[in-house]
Amino acid sequence: MSSFTDFLENELLDHAFASASWTSPAAVYLALFTVAPTDSTTGTEVPVATGYAREAITFGTPAAAGAISNTAAVPFTAVGGNWGDIVAVAICDASTAGNQLAWDGITSATVNDGDTINFAIGEIDITLT
Repeated sequence: MSSFTDFLENELLDHAFASASWTSPAAVYLALFTVAPTDSTTGTEVPVATGYAREAITFGTPAAAGAISNTAAVPFTAVGGNWGDIVAVAICDASTAGNQLAWDGITSATVNDGDTINFAIGEIDITLT
């Protein structure tokens, strides 16, 4: 992921340096976007009316180099409508609404009704540098 959102940056800073507690989400979800989010904006997520839903994503143990990757493939299949050009992904703390935690642009992929876009094991990487 190219960037943590301002929300997550503030939560982590408060937790690490200001003695504020923060509970990590019980699950995280991968979301698809036709207009990319930024650190401070939510972008345009694929509409639910087209058969879209965020998909749960699981991560392994962080590596010594400060990186973590998905441990299972994350497939999305358009059922009921065209999704258009997918240009970005984000990790969110809820299956709907909630907060975006991190985001990244991807090579644009057009997803039409019946198409599948799949993120393979290890394809979603989060790195702290």
